[in-house]
Amino acid sequence: MVSGGTRGTGAAVVRRLREAGMDVTVVARTPRGDDGDGDDGGVDVRFVPADLTDPAAVGEAARLVLAEGAPDMVVHVAGGSQSPSGGFSALGEAEWAQELDLNLLSAVRLDRELVPAMIERGRGAIIHVASIQARMPLWDGTLAYAAAKAALRTYSKGLAGQLAPHGIRVNTVSPGGIRTEGADHLVDRLAESFDGDRDAAWNSLVASLGGVPLGRFATPDEVAGVIAFLASDAAASILGAEIVVDGGTIRTI
Repeated sequence: MVSGGTRGTGAAVVRRLREAGMDVTVVARTPRGDDGDGDDGGVDVRFVPADLTDPAAVGEAARLVLAEGAPDMVVHVAGGSQSPSGGFSALGEAEWAQELDLNLLSAVRLDRELVPAMIERGRGAIIHVASIQARMPLWDGTLAYAAAKAALRTYSKGLAGQLAPHGIRVNTVSPGGIRTEGADHLVDRLAESFDGDRDAAWNSLVASLGGVPLGRFATPDEVAGVIAFLASDAAASILGAEIVVDGGTIRTI
């Protein structure tokens, strides 16, 4: 099961897992093509519609997923930020709730529904997609998002220790900048502070990260490749780990 698997990095994950011969169920708000640019990885992918910020919708989606049996693998890609720029003073209760619901609690709720069946089966893998902003938050545009991803990273580490004895591996993938539609939307929001100058906004975003030694953001396919590795038997002894895919942005150990 892949959450948020119809667009951007999520769609790339679905494609990669399908190429590896896996049957994939996608849980997302909209199916491929409904917004003009979605791509769920192929017509043979099962789609379960759900707004993952709604607890009741998460429960119903999990019921539909489990109707096909316990998943061997759960990949939480759903996430993003719609908060305004301006830092803490621009974030009210609604903005904080929205960011936490999408970037932390959607994964927590799906895990809570799906993990018992995985424990009963005695095997499986869970991969949470966090962000390097958990370590280096950008206060202007994504402060609440960064805080939610930091919580997801900590939750993932704790869950790994609990589920390891049950044969379930839990790991985290933390991308840096990814050239996706979501990144473009972030730049659009930041551009408001630069009189609409998107180039200046991009330069500001890269500068806020301290630069990217690789010289570019990662592609969705590159992040998907790491997730596919963690999902494979080649990673059978890796659990509780965080794999960073950021072109060298984080320079500290």
